[in-house]
Amino acid sequence: MKTIAYSREIPVKYECGVLVTGGGPAGIAAAVMCARQGASVILTEQTGSLGGASVLAMVPEIMNFDDGVHFLSGGFGRELHDSLFGECAYRRVWQVTKPEPLKRWYDNTVTEAGVKLLLCTRLTDVIMSGGHITGAIFSGQEGLFAVSAKVYIDCTGSAALCRLAGAGCDWGDEGGITMPATLCSLWGGVDFDRKRADGAYLRQAYSDGVLSEFDTMLPGIKPNYPDAGVGGGNVGHVFAADDRTSESITDALLLGRRSLAEYERYYRDYVEGCESVVLLRTADFLGIRESWRVRCVKTLTADHFSDGYVWPDEIGRYSYPVDIHPMTADEEGMRGFAKSVNIRHGDGESYGIPYGCLLPVGFDNLLTAGRCIGSDRAMQASARVIPCCYLTGQAAGIAAALALDKGCSAADIGSSASLCGELRERLSAAGAYPV
Repeated sequence: MKTIAYSREIPVKYECGVLVTGGGPAGIAAAVMCARQGASVILTEQTGSLGGASVLAMVPEIMNFDDGVHFLSGGFGRELHDSLFGECAYRRVWQVTKPEPLKRWYDNTVTEAGVKLLLCTRLTDVIMSGGHITGAIFSGQEGLFAVSAKVYIDCTGSAALCRLAGAGCDWGDEGGITMPATLCSLWGGVDFDRKRADGAYLRQAYSDGVLSEFDTMLPGIKPNYPDAGVGGGNVGHVFAADDRTSESITDALLLGRRSLAEYERYYRDYVEGCESVVLLRTADFLGIRESWRVRCVKTLTADHFSDGYVWPDEIGRYSYPVDIHPMTADEEGMRGFAKSVNIRHGDGESYGIPYGCLLPVGFDNLLTAGRCIGSDRAMQASARVIPCCYLTGQAAGIAAALALDKGCSAADIGSSASLCGELRERLSAAGAYPV
């Protein structure tokens, strides 16, 4: 590949105690909980809005916060749940979301915590000195600038900060394939009182030539605004989606928009209550389910899914199936999904998450949270969902504040029983379960 040499002086525009990159659920939780511990925090987000998948990719639901008995996403997650959804039913309820109230709640919570928020600010590069990050370079409205911090937290979902810093990462399965993405959507003209199962006639529609790709899994259109006949659509898959290059993301977005035109006809012709349905818009961002996984000091694996496994450095627990969507658009792929999603817990059961899976190998002032924590594919498929991102984000944020207070590194906390114990005490004081 042809290369060019490029060199210039970059102004250090901001200095802070903790820099959090990525304004999705993990990043918001990390920034807020860190700032509440007294640290100076900057949170950067490449788009114009906080919220991640719920807002930018228009994912219409937030998965369960509880395990049927216990509220697992305590602390930040509990605060959000009680503010927007009310009392928990303890039935693993998935909450349909209204994007604008969610955006405003995030905006208010971040600013009230004293976090310095920089929207429309895209991470461009990382400056390293051995295993120590000394600065991060961003592209903003004013051009290129640097931010210098003492601790850095990668909450980008795609491990962008970690990868730019040179951290080891894994992507996809052993064949280099990830589970499909979805281009979520907004629909109008839905009679939710009459609407029945979204996917009941998928096979018939495929046989009739209405749908060009075989796919029998359809989460469907959710009643986000039922009185207005408007709902958010988790509709269709973009198979073999690859978020590693701009070219591949472009191809996936184009394919997603074409397929949703087919689903619009499907809903009108086959699904009761959707005879007058209209596809109002598609998301500007692809809903990526699987991407990079950072190689961390500890790796959460399928062997740790058991309720009985407890980590000495546990920073929380979560309960959600191994939700690996169909890998291929055929019967075998659909059977594979049915098999994996049946790996789940009973009521009151959960798996533990260790602090070590937030610590990228070989760094002293870098943490990660959200979808790209240290895990195998099976556990990423569970831990990737929003309530678990709140859980890992708040742990990373409180750990960063603890490192500043103690004058130690983020890595030191993982190797010290006493420091790890203090982290767990701070998490417990913040409402985390059950540390």
